[in-house]
Amino acid sequence: MASLRRAFYCVAALSGVSNILMLTGPLFMLQVYDRVLASQSMPTLLALIMLVLALYLFLGTADALRARMLVRIGWRVDEQIGPDVMRHALALPLDHPGADARPVNDLDQIRQFVGSAGPVAICDLPWMPLFMGIVFLLHPWLGILALGGGVVLISLTLISETLSRRHVLRMTHQSLRRSTLLEAGHRNAEVLRAMGMVPAFLARWAMVNDRYLQTNTSAGDVTSTFTAYIKVIRLAMQSGVLALGAYLAILQEVSPGAMVAASILTARALSPVEQAIGNWRGFVAARQAYGRLGKILGCDGKSAGIADISHSRLALPAPHQTLSVQTLVVQVPSARLAASSGKHGGKPGNGMGSGRTLLKVAQLELKAGDGLGVIGPSGSGKSTLARALVGIGHCPQGTIRLDGAELSHWSRDDLGKYVGYLPQDVELFDDSIARNIARLAARPNAQKVIAAAKMAGVHDLIQSFPNGYDTQIGPGGIVLSGGQRQRIGLARALFDDPFLVVLDEPNASLDADGEQALIKAVVALRERGAIVVMIAHRPHILACVNYATVIQNGQQVAFGSRDDILRKTLRQVGESA
Repeated sequence: MASLRRAFYCVAALSGVSNILMLTGPLFMLQVYDRVLASQSMPTLLALIMLVLALYLFLGTADALRARMLVRIGWRVDEQIGPDVMRHALALPLDHPGADARPVNDLDQIRQFVGSAGPVAICDLPWMPLFMGIVFLLHPWLGILALGGGVVLISLTLISETLSRRHVLRMTHQSLRRSTLLEAGHRNAEVLRAMGMVPAFLARWAMVNDRYLQTNTSAGDVTSTFTAYIKVIRLAMQSGVLALGAYLAILQEVSPGAMVAASILTARALSPVEQAIGNWRGFVAARQAYGRLGKILGCDGKSAGIADISHSRLALPAPHQTLSVQTLVVQVPSARLAASSGKHGGKPGNGMGSGRTLLKVAQLELKAGDGLGVIGPSGSGKSTLARALVGIGHCPQGTIRLDGAELSHWSRDDLGKYVGYLPQDVELFDDSIARNIARLAARPNAQKVIAAAKMAGVHDLIQSFPNGYDTQIGPGGIVLSGGQRQRIGLARALFDDPFLVVLDEPNASLDADGEQALIKAVVALRERGAIVVMIAHRPHILACVNYATVIQNGQQVAFGSRDDILRKTLRQVGESA
């Protein structure tokens, strides 16, 4: 916003020009009554008409330029901070799950307000004294009456601010809940229909939507009520000034032209207040959005923000030797937005509250070419370990290091080049298979895409599609089966030869051929010097790794060679049976 100060100055300057030109009407009326009617001069009337038309044309041009500039200022705001806002929006569900914030929606709110009539009214407000002063010059009594009306309208504006602030905040929260529920319905449309859950979902939607409509109605009632009464007061003041002017004209203290001009000037002086009230809900929403974005982006100087700023880190050489985990503790992150560490494996940021502990890992030491199998019962923390190894999660204690450097020493974008990750739930993007494998690269490297597909054993499958690698897979990969999505997700994880590959139950949706392709891929990765961490429930899939660790109840209970760990685990299972 500070970088756009000059643009706002230009808008303010155009507002000044517009407000000065708004004197055209009253002055024309004054001249017609006091000069044209008195002199009965047609040439004077024609000259005034030509001058007024030219001034009104200039006024229209200034107003159009001001409106166009405001729209472009909003565009520029989005253009400048949109990438950072989107980066933080993607980081929020990871760093602060459950956080009640939508940074992109907040940015849209600010952009829409900047491009609306709200800033125009705000820019016009400082010109009220000019019009009031001219009314005072016409006659002090007229000025006093107009000033009293201005005081009443400004008081109503402040009351409207107090009453609407709470309603707008509640409306924002309800809107977020409504949008979240709608997105959940889209994602689970198949489940809702297959299991007869549509009526229950619609009932839930009706309840949430009703709350949103109630808060929206309450906010609208405040704005519309004050807008209506302010409009009535402005019209009454305009008529009152006209009546007072007529009385003064009867007493011959003002001319008839001054009487009409004072009425028009009073209406013009009070008009920005009416416009401001009409846009007040948008102003309050934009101000609240501005405050939320300030906290998320760390603009208050007290927070480092949520997402890592990639260009602020020194580029480190690609890791190629070791992965080390020491005394790692993973916790549920705090829901507070303004105090995030922005660092994986480091200390918590200022004000970062400690959450419930999800996982404790004493030690893991792997070298290039090693494979680690992670086993344990469901809900024990295996997926939490997988996410932590790729830099996702709040780790207030312990370290994760690649070649001796903590993960936080890399920017997230650079670290991603050296990491391959296949989560439990594979999500693909509405794009071509090639771009999905190439991690959404604008111009996918064909050789690297095909190499990753072949390593994942999915090249022949892709070739069987009508458009091969250029096949559009639809939202979420809807045209693919679960197993196909998982295998293409595996190819994405293997793209560009990452050093650390973390696979979370990679065989969950695979058939026998898919499992064999997976095992071959892991063997190939280890042979070229990569480190592979694989989470699995089926022991036979761990035949391609040489180490194993056991996670139970959020604790690492064993780490060693695969054969020793499996032997001990099977023995314990037999003794328990």
